[in-house]
Amino acid sequence: MKSNNRLLSLDTFRGMTIAAMILVNTPGSWSHVYAPLKHAEWHGWTPTDLIFPFFLFIVGVAMTFSIQTRIGVDFKSDIYKKVVKRSVILFLLGLLLNFYPFGIPFTSDGWSNFSFSSIIDTFMDIRIMGVLQRIALCYLFTSIMIIHLTHREQFYAAFSLLTFYTCAMLLYGNLTLEDNLARTIDLTIFSPANMYSVRGLPFDPEGLLSTIPAVITTLSGVFVGNLLRGHLSPREKATQLIMWGLAGILLGNGLNILIPINKQLWTPSYVFLTSGWACLILSIFYWLIEIKNIKSWAKPFIVFGSNSIIVFVASGILVTTILKIKIHLNDGSITSLYNWIYKYLFVSWAGDLNGSLFFAITWILLWLGVLWILYIRKIFIKI
Repeated sequence: MKSNNRLLSLDTFRGMTIAAMILVNTPGSWSHVYAPLKHAEWHGWTPTDLIFPFFLFIVGVAMTFSIQTRIGVDFKSDIYKKVVKRSVILFLLGLLLNFYPFGIPFTSDGWSNFSFSSIIDTFMDIRIMGVLQRIALCYLFTSIMIIHLTHREQFYAAFSLLTFYTCAMLLYGNLTLEDNLARTIDLTIFSPANMYSVRGLPFDPEGLLSTIPAVITTLSGVFVGNLLRGHLSPREKATQLIMWGLAGILLGNGLNILIPINKQLWTPSYVFLTSGWACLILSIFYWLIEIKNIKSWAKPFIVFGSNSIIVFVASGILVTTILKIKIHLNDGSITSLYNWIYKYLFVSWAGDLNGSLFFAITWILLWLGVLWILYIRKIFIKI
């Protein structure tokens, strides 16, 4: 561990995760994506389904080095101010992504029919929840538990909340897309227009009720952070991470019999499975970087994770922008700039499927270049 309380292995894990998150969100074409880069349609999981819980897990680990070290040093009110401020900013950034481009047209034809009422209409139909909104809520509620509960009480709280969620989901509804308690609660609170759509049905995979087990995913990172801040030797910490990881994977697969592994419902079996995999991957990075001091390979990931939230937001805004910009082709048809780049710069030599993948990889490399410039200039935008 470094003197500044930063774990390069954790920074590497963060960078890898945010790069993977952008990679799977930015294929050249959603019609041409390799199966491992897609989410499971409902029950079950793919490597892509590990990415978001990995990020929440990393948030939890990092909180033990930020919030927990300040307890007993700073006033709780001061800690709360920073926690609430960060949570609000994250939530608002998520709303910004959902609202952009604010109903403003990108074509001359669109401007001819444009009125400011279209901005209001777009705002009224904005999706309320989302990835950043979930991160904000998980960060907020996990912070509250860190501030007020002992390590043992945090464990009891996690067990109680997961038990409650499991019972509620099994007793009300049948865990299908059409009939599950999480969707029922969201439809009670939100208009269908303010929710995500899955297979044509209003359902939000980042909805309110399923935020409860997502908080436990974040709290699992806190448990690991406490381990890494403890007094065991580095090798003992790595061994513990491996044991916890294997236990989580086994428990997740065991619980799959009772309540299926499902990202969109964030089921308890999914919590254990993904936290287990997160422990295993972090143990590998920890062993290579912190114990063996083999770290030159990690630099691109460290750079990518140095401005993780900002690159996620900027990537989302730029993708939406080039999707909205239209190009008139010689045959009289109209396509988006996004599709034109994919078709003429990638499909032309790599084919549909590989072209879609290379588009996403190129997108990642372009952002890595931008982030590297910021890293060299020591520009780190903190949220």
